[in-house]
Amino acid sequence: MEMKPISIQPLADRVLVKPVEANEEKVHASGIILAPAGDKERPVQGTVVAIGPGKYEDGKLVPMNVKVGDTVLFAKYGYEEITHENEEYLMLSESSILAVVKN
Repeated sequence: MEMKPISIQPLADRVLVKPVEANEEKVHASGIILAPAGDKERPVQGTVVAIGPGKYEDGKLVPMNVKVGDTVLFAKYGYEEITHENEEYLMLSESSILAVVKN
């Protein structure tokens, strides 16, 4: 997936994610195709498109653990939905990210 630059800069430990579309078929490396889960499923996976600088703890900046381009799994209800230039994004705190998907 090629990333185009985005004009949104998250603050602190927030992450901007482009969600995987709920009605996209998912093809795993083994060739297994998973059918769409349906419209009622909230997204839980996406690609990081922008990150904030991190948050301050005890006066020191704690850097982010994710980077632009990472595919992440996140909590179903821990985000805000954002529409920018007719594209849907999710803004969430880094603490709402559960895992980075390794290929």
